[in-house]
Amino acid sequence: MKKIISVVGARPNFMKVAPIHKSFLDYKNQIVHKICHTGQHYDEKMSKVFFEELELPEPDFYLGVGSGSHATQTAHIMVEFEKILIKESPDLVIVVGDVNSTIACTLTAAKLNIKTAHVEAGLRSFDRQMPEEINRILTDSIADYLFITEQSGIDNLLKEGIDKNKIHFVGNVMIDSLTKYLVKSDNSEIMNKLNIISKDFVLVTLHRPSNVDFFDQAEKLVNLLNTVALLRKVVFPLHPRTKKNWEDFNLFSKLSKNIIITEPIGYLDFLTLIKNSLLILTDSGGIQEESTFLGVQCITLRTSTERPVTVTIGTNQLLGSDLQLAERTAIEIINGKIKIGKVPKLWDGQSSQRIAKIIVEKLNCNNIEIGN
Repeated sequence: MKKIISVVGARPNFMKVAPIHKSFLDYKNQIVHKICHTGQHYDEKMSKVFFEELELPEPDFYLGVGSGSHATQTAHIMVEFEKILIKESPDLVIVVGDVNSTIACTLTAAKLNIKTAHVEAGLRSFDRQMPEEINRILTDSIADYLFITEQSGIDNLLKEGIDKNKIHFVGNVMIDSLTKYLVKSDNSEIMNKLNIISKDFVLVTLHRPSNVDFFDQAEKLVNLLNTVALLRKVVFPLHPRTKKNWEDFNLFSKLSKNIIITEPIGYLDFLTLIKNSLLILTDSGGIQEESTFLGVQCITLRTSTERPVTVTIGTNQLLGSDLQLAERTAIEIINGKIKIGKVPKLWDGQSSQRIAKIIVEKLNCNNIEIGN
C-alpha cells in the first residue's frame, strides 16, 4: 500500500484535487490518498462550500497558515508541512497549480527525499513579476513527475532542459471537475437571485495586483465596466484583495447601478454564471480555460497568459492593459462579433484518470488493475 498526500492551498486547487482524489478510489487497495489544506487562502464559509460541492472529504491535515507576505507564508507552510511529512512518511506528494503552497510543499518534500508530482506543470507567462511564475518555474525544476495540460507546457519544459521522461501530457483536471458538475449546476438558483437572464449579462473577475492595487488602473477599469454596463448587466463577484483596495480608493461609489456586486461565490453557482454569460472580463487563469471549454467569449485583461492554447484555438482574447481596446472588443462581442474556438486536445474529463494510472505505475503498486 502506497501513501500519497495531495496539497490544496487556495480555492482553485480544490477543483484540481477533487477529480484526482476520486480517481484514486479506483485503486483503494493499493493507494491511501490524503489531503492537506495549508489554509493559504482560507475563508471558513467558502472552503466548506467548495469541499461540500466537490464532494471532497474533510482534509486529513489543516495547517492554518493564513495570509502574510510571500516569504512569511511560504516559510510557515514549509515548517508546518515538514511536520506532516516526517510523521506520515508518504511515498508521493502531489501539488497543483502555482500558489505559494505549491512551491513550499514541493521544496519541503524534495528536501526529505520524498517524490513529488506537479499537476498543471510547464505553464509559463514569461512574466517574472508574477509571483505565480516564479512558483511554477521552481516547482517544475525539482518535481519528479510533471503532468501537462497543453502542448506549450511540453515545449516550455524541454526548452528548460527538463528530462522528457518526467513529462506526461494528460490534459486538464479543471475540465474534469467542470464536466462532472456541469449538469448539477443547472440546479443553481444564482441566476434568479441576481435577476439575470442567460446570455444577457457580462461576468467580471479581477484580482491581479496590476489591475486592482493601483488607483489609476483601477479607476480605468471602473470606467470600462461602466461603459459595458450601459449595454448589459454586469455581475462582479469581489475578490477580497479587490474589495479592500477599491474600498480604500473609494471606487465603489463610482460604479454604475447596472453592475451587480456580490461576495465570493461557490463553485456550482460560479459555474452557472460562466456558462450563461455572454462575455467574461477577467484576469484569472482558470476562467480562461473554463470559458474556452464552454465556448464562452472571454477577454483577459493581462499582458501575458500562461495558458496560450485558450488564445490560439480557444475563445479567449488577450488584450493586455489597453482598456480602450478591451472596451471596443467588448462592445463588438455584445453586438455579435464573436470569436469561434474549439476544445483543446485531451480536455475530455478523463485527465485525473490518466494521472492516477501513471502514478500507480510509477510507484510500482502491485496489481494495478482498477476497481479492486
